Amino acid sequence: MGSDATDRMNRMYRRQRHLYDFTRKYYLLGRDDLIDGLKPGAGERVLEIGCGTGRNLVRAAQRWPQARFFGIDVSTEMLSTAMEQIAGAGVARRVRIAHADATLLDPVAVFGEPAFERVYFSYTLSMIPDWQAAVDRALAMVAPGGELQIVDFGAQEGLPTGLRAVLRAWLSLFDVTPRDTLEAGLAARSRALGAMLTVERPYRGYAQRAVVRVAP
Repeated sequence: MGSDATDRMNRMYRRQRHLYDFTRKYYLLGRDDLIDGLKPGAGERVLEIGCGTGRNLVRAAQRWPQARFFGIDVSTEMLSTAMEQIAGAGVARRVRIAHADATLLDPVAVFGEPAFERVYFSYTLSMIPDWQAAVDRALAMVAPGGELQIVDFGAQEGLPTGLRAVLRAWLSLFDVTPRDTLEAGLAARSRALGAMLTVERPYRGYAQRAVVRVAP
């Protein structure tokens, strides 16, 4: 795992992590919709790539108490907060987290699991420099019949041009880059895998929500 990525994310979040969940709830739209749409079966495994403070993992574990949850993040600072939140919510027996790079994750080495019935990214692909490699690694970890789910910033095509420009400039201050070619990339990968892809663009394109259903 490259230490540069960990160092960069730790510098960004060393202080932000304490206020992250309070501030992000106003503009990371659609996260809870993704959690509601996971719908894992009893005993099934759910992996979050880029779990940050653990906010999503805690909510998902509470929403779906019959499933097992796993999370990785490249920032050890964020993982410290995640461990506290998971323990405080009383879900530590069903939630495991680890320090790992999304583009290099070996799930057997890290978690002792070869695959997951659900794998998801929640506003993390826009922060992963080699996001296409992260998508490929994620798809490789989806169990037959499982799903890769993604919610992130969209192209904001329904927003006024000026507002869109201001939003993108503001996001860039946090090393966030909306992945405008995500749908095309997922479509090509889905065809190659014989998977089914659905894409939505809620909030006038502010966000994009994708689900890749892998064949059984």
